[in-house]
Amino acid sequence: MTTGTDITAAALAGLAPPPETEDPARPAEQPTTGAPARPAAPAEAPAPAPVEEAVARTEPVTAKTPVRSPGRGRGLLAAVGRGLSAAVLRSAAILALLALWETAPRLGLVDATFLPPVSEVATAWWELLGDGQLAEHTGASLVRSFGGFGIAVVIAVPLGLLIGWYQPVAVLLGPLLEVFRNTAALALLPVFVLLLGIGETSKVSIVVYACVWPILLNTISAVGNADPTLVKLARSMDLSTPRLFQKVILPSSVPAIFTGIRLAGAVSILVLVAAEMIGAKAGLGYLINASQFNFAIPQMYAGIVTISAIGLAFNQLLVTIERRLSLWRVPA
Repeated sequence: MTTGTDITAAALAGLAPPPETEDPARPAEQPTTGAPARPAAPAEAPAPAPVEEAVARTEPVTAKTPVRSPGRGRGLLAAVGRGLSAAVLRSAAILALLALWETAPRLGLVDATFLPPVSEVATAWWELLGDGQLAEHTGASLVRSFGGFGIAVVIAVPLGLLIGWYQPVAVLLGPLLEVFRNTAALALLPVFVLLLGIGETSKVSIVVYACVWPILLNTISAVGNADPTLVKLARSMDLSTPRLFQKVILPSSVPAIFTGIRLAGAVSILVLVAAEMIGAKAGLGYLINASQFNFAIPQMYAGIVTISAIGLAFNQLLVTIERRLSLWRVPA
């Protein structure tokens, strides 16, 4: 049985507005009565970065000094020690020769008149350098030697490539080459002097003649010994003859060609000295010959030592150029 109170409650419930839905974007309303409500908990903040990261963000980036470990230092010292040991080992024979050269005349093992101690030779060399004679004679010899050597390289390398590559040219010039390559350059020196005189032309010409043969023969051999597999492969790729020479023949021939060039560099100095002893007014050969006639033996040895030093430096220069041109080679 329904009472009046129930009817009144139902009527009021029908007249009341529907409850509002909560908007997540709106802040929660604070109640007006009762105990003060706690503030809403803020959204979860990201965890604070470690102290190291904070310091790294604020501090400027600076280059750190690498800390060398004791093992690395010991390795460096060991490498330096090995280098010094190798240098001492390479120079041991030269140092022993100089010591023997210094002590043998002083101990009376040889006549000091004909073989003075190396210290006297060094003193004479310094005196020749001081008064300008050594520079004058060395300059004259270098101009003749390097001039003839350069002309020989320009002639012999292209001619060797031509003879080594084209069989008809090799058949045509082979007998002539065999005749002249077995004739010593010094044996033809009087012929050059008679035909060209005792001036610069004969000296440069004899150097050219002597230097051509090592370069020419090594170039011919290098071209003939080129890898046939590489040559066939290049031909199968339709490479032209100039490209074949550039990509296959010349790279494979560089070591043998430079062997001939190094031999020619030594020959150019030796032959020139002999030519300057016969007819010249300047040059290391003239200095050695004049010192012998005037019985200035220390000056004579000073000229010989200068020739040896020039030959050693020239050979080292050629070795360096060969390495630069042979960077493609795989080290053994």
